Amino acid sequence: MIKVSVIVHTYNHENFIRQTLDSILNQEVNFEYEVIVGDDASPDSTPQIIKEYQQKFPEIIKPMLHPKNLGGFGKNNTLATLSVCKGQYIAAMDGDDYWINPHKLQKQVDFLDKNPDFVACFHNALIHFEDGSHPDSYVNDENQRVVTSIEDLVGEDEVWYMATSAVMFRNGIMTHYPKWFHESKSGDIPRYILLGKHGNFYYIDEVMSVYRKNGGGMSFTDGKQDADFLFNRIGMYRGIDGELNFRFHKTLNKNIARYYLMLANSIQYGDNFFLSRFYALKSLYLSRPNANNHLKEVLQQYIIPKSFMKIYANVKWQIEKIF
Repeated sequence: MIKVSVIVHTYNHENFIRQTLDSILNQEVNFEYEVIVGDDASPDSTPQIIKEYQQKFPEIIKPMLHPKNLGGFGKNNTLATLSVCKGQYIAAMDGDDYWINPHKLQKQVDFLDKNPDFVACFHNALIHFEDGSHPDSYVNDENQRVVTSIEDLVGEDEVWYMATSAVMFRNGIMTHYPKWFHESKSGDIPRYILLGKHGNFYYIDEVMSVYRKNGGGMSFTDGKQDADFLFNRIGMYRGIDGELNFRFHKTLNKNIARYYLMLANSIQYGDNFFLSRFYALKSLYLSRPNANNHLKEVLQQYIIPKSFMKIYANVKWQIEKIF
């Protein structure tokens, strides 16, 4: 019996995939596990490295080398690997991340075995920028709550505090992937929402993996000044709203409002007088009620002319100087 299916998603990871696979093979466990490596037609040497590992560990490493890119922001590659998992539990990895605790799988399996009411568990992860542009940091801080519910996964801001490499979840819970899931550029947020519909997540307060950010990763290609990315996020959260039967409609609208305000500053619309203000006003409308701070920001940046604000600020300064 295979206890855990580890799914690894790769694309152009020739510089990292060895460390990823080694960190998986170094796990110390008392059960059988498989490693399904889905390569999305990498043009570099990633497929050859995967084959090399499969020859060394034929009982564990199971390659899925797609002859052409499956598209779908890498989600189709993920779904392909998920469809063949035989394990009771699934642990996901990107091909440039790696585990740093040899007991990671065992700790998570032990928890899920003893707590059948939880759909998943996760741990802390180190964020490492490969180019050295930022110092190392952690995904979770000391205030991270132990139990995460669906209410926690839906917030006025984008909720992200579970690294891909940190999560283990029960196989067989996600049997249907709606249209919004396929269309979203994000993979983790939709997956956690679908899992969270069926139960809670448990947090293990240990750093057991590294989330590596590099120039070839999705986190470097998406940008919150790009209109296509922002519209995609809006569509994702509208899909989540419907998926949860509009139970969190007001909260999700405030999240969506943030993205409309980003559209007002986007590369495509920031210099467009009418569309920039249209998206700013739409953001203001969606953020109702209790939008006082948001109202002030929108009025100052988009509605009241900047020249007037400069005059007002100068007059105010002169008055304060006198008195």
